[in-house]
Amino acid sequence: MARFPYQYSNINGLPRIKSRRVTVNADTVDYGFNPDWDRNPFSGILIVYLTDLPEGTTTTLPVRFNMAGNTLNITLAGGTNATVADLPNPGVFLVFYDRIDNILQLIG
Repeated sequence: MARFPYQYSNINGLPRIKSRRVTVNADTVDYGFNPDWDRNPFSGILIVYLTDLPEGTTTTLPVRFNMAGNTLNITLAGGTNATVADLPNPGVFLVFYDRIDNILQLIG
């Protein structure tokens, strides 16, 4: 049995990051972020601001985030990949990110 039944997350507030670049490929949309924010293992909720996509981007393309050199699909609660249609741009979103277990999930 664990000594503590839960862990505190984001004691000093929610971290906020903003996409620095977006690349639309034939089969994905990749958002890039400043690599310096994620030098340490992180697990918790992030506020993510996504910048504009180019007009005419196909709404069925899956969305990926490049975080600290690791590219992850962002998923929905059921585990399916989020698409451009799930993330209207520009916008602010809550996501759960666990760098150790490679989890990146849209909240709400």
